Amino acid sequence: MSLTNKPKSECRWDIVWLGGVMPRIYPGDKQIHATRSFEVSGDSGLTMIVRSILLIFVMVAGTLVGFAVVPKGLVTARGHVLYRDNTPYYFVGANYWYGSLLGLEKDKKRGIERLRQELDFLKANGVMNLRLMAGAEGVGELNGVTRVGPPLQPTAGKFDVSILDGLDLVLYEMGKRRMTAVIFLSNNWEWSGGFQQYLIWNGVISDKWLTAKPTWDELRDNVAKFYSCAACKAGFDAQVKLVMSRRNKYSGKKYTDDPAIMAWELANEPRPMRPAANEAYVKWIADSAAMVKKLDPHHLVTTGHEGRIGTESLDLYKKVHADPNIDYLTIHIWPKNWGWFTNGKLAEGFAEATRETDTYISENLGVAVKLEKPLVIEEFGLPRDGQSFSTEAGTTLRDKYFGSILSLIGGRTGGNSYVAGANFWAFGGTARPRQGQLFWKAGDELMGDPPMEEQGLNSVFDSDTSTWKVIRSVSRSITKR
Repeated sequence: MSLTNKPKSECRWDIVWLGGVMPRIYPGDKQIHATRSFEVSGDSGLTMIVRSILLIFVMVAGTLVGFAVVPKGLVTARGHVLYRDNTPYYFVGANYWYGSLLGLEKDKKRGIERLRQELDFLKANGVMNLRLMAGAEGVGELNGVTRVGPPLQPTAGKFDVSILDGLDLVLYEMGKRRMTAVIFLSNNWEWSGGFQQYLIWNGVISDKWLTAKPTWDELRDNVAKFYSCAACKAGFDAQVKLVMSRRNKYSGKKYTDDPAIMAWELANEPRPMRPAANEAYVKWIADSAAMVKKLDPHHLVTTGHEGRIGTESLDLYKKVHADPNIDYLTIHIWPKNWGWFTNGKLAEGFAEATRETDTYISENLGVAVKLEKPLVIEEFGLPRDGQSFSTEAGTTLRDKYFGSILSLIGGRTGGNSYVAGANFWAFGGTARPRQGQLFWKAGDELMGDPPMEEQGLNSVFDSDTSTWKVIRSVSRSITKR
């Protein structure tokens, strides 16, 4: 008996897993062929077993419990490579966290028109993967910072599901452009509520932290408590389940079936914050990843991790990503925040920052190699020349830095096959910083820099022509997309 492949254009489903065999279901002739053909001769017991298995597949069409039917177009992971429609999937991406909020703007020019214009621009420049925020928690200030909104969860356990209309819209528009999204489900930091908001709601930390700015040590002490707070984690779980149960109002697709979604991300930069929280942190990662996989076995799951600096331990970074429900590793790279150059002296410290970046990527990439999983460099950024916030300032050093990191993406000459993609931080689109105003205020147009950072600090605007030249060049050199 011979099993052979059919062209992928004739297939409705991409992959159906049965142990080590990857069959395809064809609605036309009701046959199932394996992705790697094999021969079975005679009427041996093995032949009968194979025939029986195939008969079962024809009868149930892949719907029996235990058979994971992967809808066509979804990104999957096999070993250390991501695939889409059975083709290695490498990408240049961007952080576009506010993309899920634009569709909520009442002014169409600031909302849906801006969204469509920016998605067209990104695609034309070779950016095919976007990192989005699922929804914010809480309202008003947190740590004295005006958080983004409107929130998905304004008060504890109370959801405004209309906010997901914005996420529906960006996913629908991305799907039309065959772009993919990574959706982070909460936040380690204050600018969208995140872990601290759950802690305040449950009385674990004082509500004084809504307006008071903590020191670094105070912030570490506060956030570390999230992983041992059962009520806080239950609140997180409730929001995750709400988001993942959604059916897109524009496309009619369930989120769990939508190929516009590449991956669910547990949170933006989840850190244990204190070594005493490490054990609870590892358990939370494992429990949350298992929950997400149970809710949606088709899509990829990742952590949103910064790498070794996020856990202050390469072994701990390896441990959380060794979890079988985590499909790929992430790292973030922040030379300014991590003191790799003296603030205000970017040009003088650029060479050292580049060396530190190379070392950091190498050590975290080594973990990916050991785990035989893909790695995505999903945040990296650098200020403009002279650390100016003006769009008139040059981007010579940023362009050089971006080119160095993007060149590592696999699927191109000189790339590393373990590096599935890289998402720069962050796309500022058509927005512009307000002259004479450093920080974001309610009513301002959203851009890549969150409210607690100077507007224009790391944003890449549509007018940054030299940066886009670098991005286009790398994207076009990726031979397999």
